[in-house]
Amino acid sequence: MVELDRVDLAAIWLTLELATTTTVLLLLIGTPIAWWLARTRSRLKGPIGAVVALPLVLPPTVLGFYLLVAMGPNGFVGQLTQSLGLGTLPFTFAGLVVGSVFYSMPFVVQPLQNAFEAVGERMLEAAATLRASPWDSFFTVVVPLARPGFLTASILGFAHTVGEFGVVLMIGGNIPERTRVVSVQIYDHVEAMEYGQAHVLAAGMLLFSFLVLLALYSRKGTRPWK
Repeated sequence: MVELDRVDLAAIWLTLELATTTTVLLLLIGTPIAWWLARTRSRLKGPIGAVVALPLVLPPTVLGFYLLVAMGPNGFVGQLTQSLGLGTLPFTFAGLVVGSVFYSMPFVVQPLQNAFEAVGERMLEAAATLRASPWDSFFTVVVPLARPGFLTASILGFAHTVGEFGVVLMIGGNIPERTRVVSVQIYDHVEAMEYGQAHVLAAGMLLFSFLVLLALYSRKGTRPWK
């Protein structure tokens, strides 16, 4: 029986840490974006919505490349982080988080946007007649009604981050116990023809992905985006 070694376990732990951190940040960042997209009538809604959804069609290596350039020593983000004494973000865990936030953003924003749009105007108007402030209306009316959307967004954001490969490889490289996540570890095992270890990790990823999709599609028989 093939057993996972210390490097494999470190990759699993790093992947879970990355997915958890990314999901929390995406809920904080994606909620106001989704609320604005659901409510605004601005002409910028289309362009901003397209930018948010871009990772759905953009090759991960393209996004990873431009993030690598932007966060590198000569990029505008890299120059900013260096001036703040933070160094550069590529090939660090923080860099992985930044890349994951960009790459998984549509998987959080779009379910939240759909959930917010489903709330409708009547509930908000009723809250306004009771002199509820916009903040009160959002947290006492919108958030409870949009709870299924938050659940779907959290699960999809977490699961999508777990399965990343191209973006994390471009930004984080392949540093054991620092930036090497499960998807990269599987690739390394295959390159070294260590198919037994690759099977164990790949089977775990397959089972995890199936259970996530099963949970989403089984919930009230709806599609994940609804």
